[in-house]
Amino acid sequence: MFEPQLAYLLPERSTPFYYYDFGVLAQTLEMLTWSTGKYDFNLHYAFKANANPAILNMVHDYGLGADCVSGNEIKLALKLGFSTDSIVFAGVGKTDKEIELSLSKNIFCINCESVQEIMVIDQIAGGIGKTARIALRINPGIDAMTHPGITTGQAQNKFGIHLNDLDELLTILPGMGNIRLTGLHIHIGSQITRFEVFVTLCKKINEIQELFYRRNIPLDHINLGGGLGIDYHHPEQMPPFEEYFNLFARHLRIYPHQSVHFEPGRSVVGQCGSLITKVLFTKNAPGKQFAIVDAGFTELLRPALYHAYHKIENLVSLEPEQLYEVVGPICETTDSFGSDISLPECTRGDLLAIRSTGAYGESMASHYNQRELNPAEFSYQF
Repeated sequence: MFEPQLAYLLPERSTPFYYYDFGVLAQTLEMLTWSTGKYDFNLHYAFKANANPAILNMVHDYGLGADCVSGNEIKLALKLGFSTDSIVFAGVGKTDKEIELSLSKNIFCINCESVQEIMVIDQIAGGIGKTARIALRINPGIDAMTHPGITTGQAQNKFGIHLNDLDELLTILPGMGNIRLTGLHIHIGSQITRFEVFVTLCKKINEIQELFYRRNIPLDHINLGGGLGIDYHHPEQMPPFEEYFNLFARHLRIYPHQSVHFEPGRSVVGQCGSLITKVLFTKNAPGKQFAIVDAGFTELLRPALYHAYHKIENLVSLEPEQLYEVVGPICETTDSFGSDISLPECTRGDLLAIRSTGAYGESMASHYNQRELNPAEFSYQF
């Protein structure tokens, strides 16, 4: 159950707002770093999941590096003290300006997603007198068995270098004088909960690595990306980090002097966050009852974008439960947080908590309809 005392702390707070429990975040980071420390795996937190500076500061304090997908994320990482040699830069559409920034800051690695991108990086690096350290992001053609909108490793997806382009790339790569190939990067999707997918991934990477070593191309590191899912139905449930990393330790072939890297995002911050919103009105329609709240898809886009489920709790009411469609104020029918949600009877002014919103809540927020975003609230009780 969500912290009941929160309801008594909020009368003076403007809603909606994001609430982060730093006790949960610390517990998650401790389990994460303990699980990877056994294998000396390297972690780069995915800034795209949540770039709130207070969260990033704690992530940095636990020794994680940064996984960035824009030039501004790189700038933020550097501003907050993340070391340049802990920053990786990914993205299928990097601009020339972003590439030049990453080269000028001497970050650990650029994860490259097409032959043409590598050619452009080679040209830009030569123009500023740099050697670009790159990893090849491979599209392995693996179904991550997750929502189609967040799968990234299938042949029809826009991400990565397809295996049938690899021979051509390895033929022309030696002619690029400003490129140093240091590793492979494979990220096949997000919110993956079926572990057999990761076993398949390991087998595919082992095959790809064998191809490189047959051609006498050593690789300094392997980057497995992220993708570990969380339990949205049970917000108190910790992600299964130990089982996850044990799987890679068992099934991934790691060559001598080769480092292994991961880019967790959702699994780090997802369960520490909730979106607190207030019931504005209730009303009936044929066959359903609405609870209209002051949060909308401007604060939490995932249900509208992916039909994603988030557990919703009434922090105030002790009345018998009823079924509601919980909807926001945005003038779009998709502005709904879920149908047939069982909640204690809602009345005007009740506070609701939409759980597991620490990832892809605040980071995807917008000012659509000229709506204002309220500052977050943090709990520091450990």
